[in-house]
Amino acid sequence: MTKAYETTVYALAISAIYFALWVGVFPTPAVFQNEVLPVVPWWALVSFGCYTLFSLGYGVYTLQDKKDKYVELTEQIKEAKTFLKAKGVDVN
Repeated sequence: MTKAYETTVYALAISAIYFALWVGVFPTPAVFQNEVLPVVPWWALVSFGCYTLFSLGYGVYTLQDKKDKYVELTEQIKEAKTFLKAKGVDVN
């Protein structure tokens, strides 16, 4: 099973459970149905965003630990600066 297929299966399963809760297939208290359930998608979106920002920040923070990637990135930055300077763009 590929990673994309696995992710799709999990997303569909979670969506089916959420939809079943939303339409009332599973009996839930009115407070949960009216106050908690409508904000679950927003909570999931914010949680995913927090996880993504943490992963990105941690990757930037640990970039110095990966010397070959650090050297490759600095070389690419130098190449981009020289290319842009040749085109007349100020890159300070």
